[in-house]
Amino acid sequence: MGWLILLGFLLLVFGGLVWLGKLPRGAYELTGAGLLLAVAGYAWQGHPGVAGVSVEPKEKASSFDESKIESREEMGERFGTAREWLVFSDALNRSGKHGAAANYLRNGVKEHPNDPDLWVGLGNALVVHAEGIITPAAQFAFQRAADISPEHPGPPFFLGLAYAQSGKIDQARAIWTELLARSPEDAPWREDLESRLEAMEQIQPSLPTAEIPAMDK
Repeated sequence: MGWLILLGFLLLVFGGLVWLGKLPRGAYELTGAGLLLAVAGYAWQGHPGVAGVSVEPKEKASSFDESKIESREEMGERFGTAREWLVFSDALNRSGKHGAAANYLRNGVKEHPNDPDLWVGLGNALVVHAEGIITPAAQFAFQRAADISPEHPGPPFFLGLAYAQSGKIDQARAIWTELLARSPEDAPWREDLESRLEAMEQIQPSLPTAEIPAMDK
């Protein structure tokens, strides 16, 4: 069936060249030979019976963690300027457009450079875009948020989370231990932080002599 369609298409092309393109009679043989050569090439390399292959998008949504949104809201990001920026960025991440999510929040911090929640969101977006690896740009974003609001729990929590995801357990433990020490007893994030530290201790016990860099204040 496919070859009949191809033959019909060739006749249609040849007829169009003759009647519409005013193809000179002397060029009939050369044009026909060219069309037949194209068919021969297709017969040699083409695979009309093979099913098509769908191309996956370059970016995937698998590295986006929904639990980060709950943790973010527990630590202060509920209303205000950052809310609308972060909601749209989350939507981009869910659809796998991690680069677009990070770029969107870059524009957010340009418009609102003193909003710590936006800087935290940017740091998280950069980590997601890097497939869970903390990059210098992400570390800068978290540090910028901490500089703007030293008492904000978000920057150290998510910086520690980024370190943990990158396999830098000692750095994550040091930052979270310091955060836990200054967190109020009734802080909504305290129980989650304690459970994370306990799980971390079971997986990789702390080394008393380890030199662990903490977050700058």
